[in-house]
Amino acid sequence: MRQAGLGIATALASASLPEETLAAGSGPASAASNPDQALSLLKAGNARFVSGNSTCGPLTARRMELTQGQSPFAIVLGCSDSRVPIETVFDQVPGHVFVVRLAGNFADDNGLGSMEYGVAVLKASLILVLGHEACGAVDATMKYVDAGTTQPGHIQGLITAIAPAVQKGESLDNAIAANVKANVAAIPERSEIIAAAIKSGQIHVVGGVYELHTGKVRFL
Repeated sequence: MRQAGLGIATALASASLPEETLAAGSGPASAASNPDQALSLLKAGNARFVSGNSTCGPLTARRMELTQGQSPFAIVLGCSDSRVPIETVFDQVPGHVFVVRLAGNFADDNGLGSMEYGVAVLKASLILVLGHEACGAVDATMKYVDAGTTQPGHIQGLITAIAPAVQKGESLDNAIAANVKANVAAIPERSEIIAAAIKSGQIHVVGGVYELHTGKVRFL
């Protein structure tokens, strides 16, 4: 088991390993081959969702295809909020989006490891940090920054992690956007794997905020 873990770590750390070492399976090909195409697909899918013209239909055949492997074109770091169903918001079938979710959509070490896997092994073309309106985690962080209000148990750990992105006295909407932007910047700063992929042109990191009332994603 230890040897298997070391093998994964080595694969993630090296861009020069043989293709078979990094193989993600022989499932369906990626829907996008570069960051611009990946972003266009997410924007077009969100526009279909907003207009009520989603195209995702029965998925039995797609599910069977994916038993052979996956080639997602985008990675989305999103909030755990149940009102933000990420694949639905972008009208994407299973296998297109590699989703990492955590309340407050911030990049901790485990999330970074997941994103690095999506970049180094699955060869995704885009990372989107997706915040949303009325985010409870960011709202609680504002109360902590403004008045020192703490939360019970491990919830406070979330608040403490988000706090550096929040300014005292700012509006919730501004704090949500600031948290997204801070994590867009932090991801390549904290990950050599992702920074190298950005430099090579394999991937871009962008941010957006989902509007609960309209269903639209506003890209920052």
